[in-house]
Order: sequence, then structure tokens, then C-alpha cells
Amino acid sequence: MLFAAKAADPARLNTPCLVLPVFEDGRLPEPSASLDAQTRKTFSKLLISGEMSGKLGDTLLLQQIEGLNAQRVLLVGAGKQEAFNAKKFVKLASAAGKALLKHNQLNASVCFSGFEIKDETPSHLAELCARTLVTQAYRYSTTKKVSKVPELQQITLLTDSAERSAVQHALALGTAIGNGMNAARQLGNLPANICTPTYLGQEALALGAKHRKLLKVKVLSEAQMRRLGMSSLLSVGHGSEQDSALIVFEYKGAAATQKPNVILGKGITFDSGGISLKPGAGMDEMKFDMCGAASVFGVIQALCELQPKINVTGVVASAENLPSGRATKPGDVITTMSGQTVEVLNTDAEGRLVLCDALTYIERFFKPKSVVDIATLTGACITALGSIPSGLMSNDDALADTLYQCGQSALDPCWRLPIWDEYQEQLNSNFADIANIGGPKAGTITAACFLSRFAKKFKWAHLDIAGTAWLQGAEKGATGRPVPLLMQYLLNNA
Repeated sequence: MLFAAKAADPARLNTPCLVLPVFEDGRLPEPSASLDAQTRKTFSKLLISGEMSGKLGDTLLLQQIEGLNAQRVLLVGAGKQEAFNAKKFVKLASAAGKALLKHNQLNASVCFSGFEIKDETPSHLAELCARTLVTQAYRYSTTKKVSKVPELQQITLLTDSAERSAVQHALALGTAIGNGMNAARQLGNLPANICTPTYLGQEALALGAKHRKLLKVKVLSEAQMRRLGMSSLLSVGHGSEQDSALIVFEYKGAAATQKPNVILGKGITFDSGGISLKPGAGMDEMKFDMCGAASVFGVIQALCELQPKINVTGVVASAENLPSGRATKPGDVITTMSGQTVEVLNTDAEGRLVLCDALTYIERFFKPKSVVDIATLTGACITALGSIPSGLMSNDDALADTLYQCGQSALDPCWRLPIWDEYQEQLNSNFADIANIGGPKAGTITAACFLSRFAKKFKWAHLDIAGTAWLQGAEKGATGRPVPLLMQYLLNNA
């Protein structure tokens, strides 16, 4: 799918299809209003007659309207003007994309420039439009037969000449973020018998080979991790025949002296719970327990596509958590790379065990400007926040505020929870420096408290994406979140 920004008079534009928004109350944004006047109130009459409702997402395709050079016009309902916002703009763009495909209009010119939304610019709306259409085009087909469907080929956003350059840049940004989300979704959707820690390592090396000038990739073997003392990460994979892996991406778009922002993803390619076995119902969804890692892959791919002048390090801590005679048992005590000992009270609280060693690795080998870890860490986060925002916890108020604002702007929200010292007491152990669970209360918070003990020497934030990384039910599948939030954050540092 190709996107372009063009300054042109929509009335004179010779295009296969011209996409125009209309409001539910009969009012028309520009340029729809001007075009309505040139076509003897064609659009107004349709709204008055009820043939076109104008409700958000409603569409109507018209053929050869007198006064316009466009072969067809697609009207798309924008809902009520006073309630229109960026979220509804995304729904408008999605409805337009679906209608274009339904009517086999694969090349279209879109007039979305007349909206006035508080704190929104034409370029940001263009970014959201491109991202929406790119992610809408994703189809999973690796392990199932999927009927071939038409795809949008060329979408031209009409804008004024003063905004054209900014809108063109925004379309490229939205395309890259959409591609990154789709890459994350693809990895998340793959079954665990394909997407193993070794597979993730191979995909990382392939990405590095594709972008040699920008990206350095290394995959640490179990032997290398053992020599580094990463017994906590390795303990999670003891019950599996699949080797664990630590994957490191170094995206270098700026001077070597510039400290990198680090993103760290939990990559449990399947989580049975280990000896603390999960219930069977819904266990198939535990292939999504590597969606934090998938988001790191998605961000790195988007950065390579955009090539911003920043340094970003991506780390993936990957293992498969299965029960066997070799598996870690409840009550076992392990020594982390940091030297702190951990009593494993529940082997299903394994994500923090791989992340804690990765945090120590980052501290030892990089001098990070900041570290953000992303993990499908706790079911308690779904109980607390549902599936709308990701959970956010941090040891730095400024970093937390920045991530929150980036989530709002990217329409990929997060919500902060406290990690006060009082919660740390729940992790006390009689037999080790720390227990890996803190009891039934505040499970999301105590999980972050555990990680905070390994992140004391740098600015750190934790995103719990257990509720946002994938959808359930008929629409089951990975979402690609929080790639938009992370990209907004990293690009703000460019």
C-alpha cells in the first residue's frame, strides 16, 4: 500500500474514487461543504432524505456526480460534529478503508483535511490514517489457508500546499508504525511450536542482516548466559527441551556517545505455568506470552524503516516455561545475575525471573538513558485495568509522565499504578533475599516491585500489557500494542 500527500482541488481531480466525510447532523466539513455547493447540494439532499445517515462509520458510494471529475464519491459518516475526536477519526478511516475494499476501489483520494480537533494537527491525523489502513490490511495466513482478497494500492491524502510536506512525512511515519505493529502481531500469532526462543533469535539475526548499516544483533546462547551468571533467566527454561535465548538489538542512528534508550521485552514463547500448572481452559493463549518481545521486534523494524537519528537498544529475554523432571520447583532458590537470591514460590510467575537478569545485563553492558520493559506479566493487571490501558509503573516520575502523554497522543494508552515501599514487604522470604510473588493482593504492583530491585541505577518504567497485547473471542489475535506508544516515546527523543 502506497500513501501520498497532494495539494489539489478535489473538484477538478480526476481520481477513481474521492472519499468525503459528512456529519450526522447534516453539517459538512471542508472541502465536503464546498463540493456540495458545486454539485447542487447532492450530499445535503442525501443526508436530509436519510439515504445517508452520517452516523460514524456509515458509508455510501455514489457514481459520477455532476460537477466533479472523480469517477465515484464515497461518503463516510463522521458522527456528531461536537463529539468528533481523534479516536473517532480512526474509526472513520477504518470505515473508509473497509468500504473501499468492499466496492473494489483500490486507488482513492481522501479529503480528511477539514477536521478541527482540539490539540490535533493535520499531520498527526494523517499518521493515524496511514497506521489504521496498514494494520487493517494484516491477515494471518502462515498456518491456515486464507482466500486471497484485494488490497488497497494507492491512497492519496489531499491537503493544502503549506501542509503537504509535513503530511507526507506523517504518512511515512504512520506506515512504519503500522508495519511494526503488524510484525509484532505476526510473531504473537504464530503457534509456539514454530515461534520458539531459537526462532526469535533467527528472526532477529535476519533483521540485522537486512539492515546491516543501522542494526547490530547478537543472540546469547545458554552457555554464554550461564557464564554471565544468568541463572534466574535459565531457570525458567529448565523444564523445556527448547533452549532459552537473550537477544540484543543495537540500533545506531546517532553518535556513539549518545546514550541509548533501552526497551526490554518478555519473550516467554509458551507459558504452561511450569510445575505451578495453569488451568487447561484458555492455555492456548499462552503463546501470546511473548508479546512484549514481539513489540520490541516491531519497534526495531519501524526504526529501521524510518531511520531516525537516535540510539535504541532492544533486548528480548526468551524462554519456554514447561513442567518436567528438570523444571524449577516451588520452593527452589535461585541466584540472579545481580547476586540477589530468589525463592520461587510460584513457577507461573516466571516473566519477572527472565526480566530481572536482563535488567542486570543492561546495567552492566550499556549505559542507558532510560529502560522501559514490556511484559504480559500479570493477570491481576487485567482485573485492575481491563483491556483498554496498559499498566504503567516507574521509579521516575518524569519518565512515567512522558510515557503517559505519549500513550494519549498515540491512542495507545497506559495508566500508572504506584510501587510504594510498603508493597515491597509482600516480597519478603524466609529463605532468600526476595520471593518471586507477593501474595494475592496487588499482584501487578508487587510484580513491578520485584523488577524495581534490579533497576535502581537507571530510569526505569514497566509496562504490563497482559490486558492489551491480544484480543480474545471471535477476534482472537495479537494487537501489536504498545508499539505506537513506544515509537512515540522514542521519536520524541530524536
